[in-house]
Amino acid sequence: MHVELTRFKVKEGKSSFVDEWMAFLNANMRDVLLTLEDERMYIETIFRETIDGQEFLYWYSVPGDGGQDVEASAHWVDKVHLKYWKECIDPTFQPVNLATEVVMLSEGISNTIKRLE
Repeated sequence: MHVELTRFKVKEGKSSFVDEWMAFLNANMRDVLLTLEDERMYIETIFRETIDGQEFLYWYSVPGDGGQDVEASAHWVDKVHLKYWKECIDPTFQPVNLATEVVMLSEGISNTIKRLE
């Protein structure tokens, strides 16, 4: 099982677009969750932080093996999601993958994920 946490920098002046993006994902959660099946994504969570005036988004995820990349998705919600991504995420900033040190997961959840893999 993989557990990932990655930090992405938001482009300057795009905070209101990030607001729209997060509202879009929350408002369309039913369709968003359908796309996770194709991606073999068990958990995906987005966090937001501002440090010294610079905004960052963090993706926490627990992906399975062999999932479809979001870029290859035919789902309408993923197409809109990627438009927001291109509008908001700074491509000149190298994403930071934080190191996983400890994974604490209940036995029931762990067993469920193992059955899915």
